[in-house]
Amino acid sequence: MAKETFLKEIGGKSVVEQIVDNITNAIINGELNPGDKIPTENELCTSMGVGRNSVREAIKILGAYGVINIKRAEGTFVTQEYDSKMLYPVLYGIILQKNSADQIVELRKIIDVGILQLVIDKIDVESLHKVEEAIHALEKTIIASKVEAIDIYEADIAFHKVLVDITENALLEGICFYVDQITRKSRIKAIEKFLQDKASEQFLLMHKEMLCVLKEKDRNKINEVVENHYQYWEKITY
Repeated sequence: MAKETFLKEIGGKSVVEQIVDNITNAIINGELNPGDKIPTENELCTSMGVGRNSVREAIKILGAYGVINIKRAEGTFVTQEYDSKMLYPVLYGIILQKNSADQIVELRKIIDVGILQLVIDKIDVESLHKVEEAIHALEKTIIASKVEAIDIYEADIAFHKVLVDITENALLEGICFYVDQITRKSRIKAIEKFLQDKASEQFLLMHKEMLCVLKEKDRNKINEVVENHYQYWEKITY
């Protein structure tokens, strides 16, 4: 195993941050692979020229992020399976950014374009039927008397979850789940705007356009349909 990236003396950033970076980079660069045992505390301390407390704090952070797995009496290993905790620092970083609302809308657009591309690749008769059922459920909710924005939001979430499920991509599922969490407030505001403008039929139509793209497997219309889908949300601020 190569040891150039993480078993080296460090400086610059805080010691703990640099240890985290060194180990993370080693995983990205393939010097550490899923399931590999990482060096012991003593080995890390000696090779990097750092104290035991700094190493322990870095290991604790990596464990909290789901990057490594600590097994008592065996050692510390690079995680072999996807862990949703890995997404926390990424999404929190987005939230802390200036103009994060704009960035989140942009992120969601890119995700939806990718989802539709994948769904076209994987959709079959059974999964298409599930999408149609989700559209019918959304329509039933929209036309209900005394409908609330939260009801439409939940039906909308259910529709998009069906699309994500069709991709059979656990990483994408995790990303979408957390993006849904941090966009909940703004999306409900957007739906309230639809109701206020008596444009709920337009809201339904935008979802039916997605269904049409999937039925026809028309990749050329994906970007246009996604852009239309976000025209109200883009006007809403947090």
